[in-house]
Amino acid sequence: MVNPHAGEAELLVNGTPYVLKLTLGALAGLEAALEEGTLVELVQRFEQGRFSARDVLALLVAGLQGGGHDLSREELASASIGGGPLQAAKVAAELLVRSFSVPDAS
Repeated sequence: MVNPHAGEAELLVNGTPYVLKLTLGALAGLEAALEEGTLVELVQRFEQGRFSARDVLALLVAGLQGGGHDLSREELASASIGGGPLQAAKVAAELLVRSFSVPDAS
């Protein structure tokens, strides 16, 4: 079960639900995988709706790795995503929000 308070999100890949999470190690891998810019610039691209399919794929692969799954970039790129590309982008954005938001103190 997904725990959004722990920064987790769910993605349906080839009919199987996966829990994704951006751990520190996954974020470091994501930063290394970005072909340009920093994590802050990646967040800004999502906030401004200027993200690319490459951004979405890199985020989802990092989230899968952080969630303890070993799907490769190539496997994910050729997989069937439940909800299609729009859902993939939504889950990628959720990962960013859940990873970089400060929990409400109330």
